[in-house]
Amino acid sequence: MKPAPYNANAEFKEAIQTLAQERRIDIEQLYAAVEMALMSAYRRNYGPDKTNVSVTVDRQKGAVEVHANKKVVDQVEDPQLEISLEEARSIQPQYEVGDLIKVDVTPRDFGRIAAQTAKQVFVQKLREAERGVIYDEYIEKENEILTALVERVEAKQTYVEIGRTEGVLDISQQIPGEKLNLNDHIKVYVLEVNKTQRGPQVAVSRIHPGLVKRLFENEVPEIMSGVVQIRSIAREAGSRTKMAVYSSNPDVDAVGSCVGPRGTRVENVVRELKTEKIDIVKWSADPAEYIANALSPARVVSVFISEKEKAARVVVPDNQLSLSIGKEGQNARLAAKLTGWKIDIKSQSQADSLVDEALGQDQE
Repeated sequence: MKPAPYNANAEFKEAIQTLAQERRIDIEQLYAAVEMALMSAYRRNYGPDKTNVSVTVDRQKGAVEVHANKKVVDQVEDPQLEISLEEARSIQPQYEVGDLIKVDVTPRDFGRIAAQTAKQVFVQKLREAERGVIYDEYIEKENEILTALVERVEAKQTYVEIGRTEGVLDISQQIPGEKLNLNDHIKVYVLEVNKTQRGPQVAVSRIHPGLVKRLFENEVPEIMSGVVQIRSIAREAGSRTKMAVYSSNPDVDAVGSCVGPRGTRVENVVRELKTEKIDIVKWSADPAEYIANALSPARVVSVFISEKEKAARVVVPDNQLSLSIGKEGQNARLAAKLTGWKIDIKSQSQADSLVDEALGQDQE
């Protein structure tokens, strides 16, 4: 007599549906995990060599059945892999020698054994499925910013809650001098998402230039609409950032849009970055004009360009030399990084001396 298939009870089916809904896991993934768990349970109890066996769960009825793939033969030599023609035709008269058929081999007590042995495997597969969903969700958030809650502060890393998973803020990605405390709400930039045995690991940053870019995108409607574009950002986190912007509409002031009425937009970004100074300059297709703008707030007299070396000599008023170079060379360094040009800054008197010296050599 054919053994009666084990029927999964309604509570079990409801549990799968509830888990799928609450954890936002595709119900097919859960059924697949159950089938893998039942396959493991069957082989553990009835023989690991049963490689021709498959386990299926009826999606509508919840019935679990074990089937073996067997070849129809005249003389059975291996009952595990073969079935006689006579027995095959008792199942279906059309079978012929050489056919491969599925034979129901569900043990009578399989339901009890499966319930006992499949639970652990099922839980493991469930976790893997959930981790996969979380990974897929957060891989799409790479290069975006998220609002994070500080959960744990350690010597080399800070752990933050970013929704359904945890973000890792390495000390090298923290703003120098910034002190983070438990339950602080901060903005973080998603650097990368990696799969690990413990689940997705999300590396986040507070020093990446992309954080500044995304903060301004959220603050400035003209950037979100595409009228104003951020062309370049150079940042020394915790100290100073330079950002070059461009407007495709001559009636829209790119710099003014980013600064905002009475400076409110840039102030909101600065507040998030803990008083980091931000210079917003106008981008230009003319390298000389762009370099002059990049050295803001210093005033520039002239810029001489060498396209071949992609280098520029900049002349500034004598009283602007220190400002143009900046403390420890920061202003000039950020301007060079922003524009991609090597910048050599001379005061007006230094430039005049070089000209006089060159003229003197010519006269000789």
